[in-house]
Amino acid sequence: MLTKEQVLEALRDVEDPEVHRSIVELDMVKSVEVDGDRVRVEVLLTIKGCPLHTTIERSVRERLLSIPGVAAVDVQIGHMTDEERARFAEKVRGRPANQGTPAILQPESGVTFIAIASGKGGVGKSTVTANLGKALGEAGLRVGIVDADIYGFSIPGIFGLKQQRPTVIDDLIMPIEVENVRLISMHYFVPQGNPVVWRGPMLGKMLRNFFSEVHWGDLDVMLLDLPPGTGDIALDVHQLLPKSKEIIVTTPQQAAADVAVRAGVMGLRTNHEVVGVVENMAYFQCGNCGERSYLFGQGGGAMVADALQTDLLQEIPMADMSQLKTALFPAESLQGAAYARLAQQVMERCGLQVAVR
Repeated sequence: MLTKEQVLEALRDVEDPEVHRSIVELDMVKSVEVDGDRVRVEVLLTIKGCPLHTTIERSVRERLLSIPGVAAVDVQIGHMTDEERARFAEKVRGRPANQGTPAILQPESGVTFIAIASGKGGVGKSTVTANLGKALGEAGLRVGIVDADIYGFSIPGIFGLKQQRPTVIDDLIMPIEVENVRLISMHYFVPQGNPVVWRGPMLGKMLRNFFSEVHWGDLDVMLLDLPPGTGDIALDVHQLLPKSKEIIVTTPQQAAADVAVRAGVMGLRTNHEVVGVVENMAYFQCGNCGERSYLFGQGGGAMVADALQTDLLQEIPMADMSQLKTALFPAESLQGAAYARLAQQVMERCGLQVAVR
C-alpha cells in the first residue's frame, strides 16, 4: 500500500525552478493525503501570482503519476505566510539574515571572480561582459553577472530584460536567469528614469547586498561589470574581493588606451591578476569581400597589454547593429566567434573547468 513517506520521497526529485533545490527540503510540501490509488498534495509557493506555479504543479503531478500504483493526483497550490517565507529564505540562504559571510564569498564556494574594467565609458565594457558571460555559459559553466556599473547600468538592456523583475522572497532576491547566466543589476532597484545620486558608502553597501541578499546558487564564475575609471565602486571591489581577477577593455584609440592602463594599474596595485586585454570595436569587416576597415585606428589594445605586462586576448570586430535586436551576438557571427575564443582563453587562464553534473 502506498504511504505518505513514499510520496514525500518521490517529491524530493522535484526542484523549485528558481532556487534549484528540492521542494521537500525547502518545506514547500504542506500536506500529503493518500487514499488507495489517489494522492492529494498541497504545495506552498512563496508569493501569490508566482509565474512559475504551473511549472511546479506540472512537475509535481508528473512525478507522482510515475509512482507505481498511483492512478490519480490532485495538486493544490497554496501560499506561504510571512513566517513561512522567512524560514524559506533562511533555508535557501543557509544562515539567518545579516549573519555571517555570504556563501558566495566564502573560500570554499569555489567561485572565480572576474572584474571587467575600463578607463572610460563608451568602449563597450558592458557588451563585452554580457557576451563573455553568454559564451562562458554556452561552454558549460555556471555563470553569474553583477551589473556593478551603478550609474550606467546596461546589462539588463543588453540581454533584453529591462521589463523583467527579479523575485523577492522575504529579504532574499532571486537573480534573473537568461542565456545560461544569472544576473542582477541596480536597474531593478531604481525607479525608471531616476538618476542614482548616492555617495560612495551607499554604493558600496549596495554592492555588498548583491552578494549577501541575492541567492546565486552554485556558480563557477562571477563577472562584475565595473563602472569606468578608478572610483569608489572599483575600490570596493578591490577590498571586497581581494583575489578577483580582471579583464581590461579598451578601443583602438590612444585616448581610450591611456586611461585603460590606469584602470589596470589600479588592479595590479591591489594584487588583482590582470587576465588580459580585450580591444573592442577593433575593426569593421565587409560581409562581402572580407576586407577590414580600422575605423578607430589600430594598436590601442596591444599598447594596453604591453603596459600591463599581459596579453591582448581578442580584437572584437564591430557589428551592424541595425540587424540585431540586442547587443548579444549570435554564435555564428564574427563577434560571437571572437567571444567563444575569448571564453576559452579565460577558462584556460583562470583554471575554469566544466564539472560533470
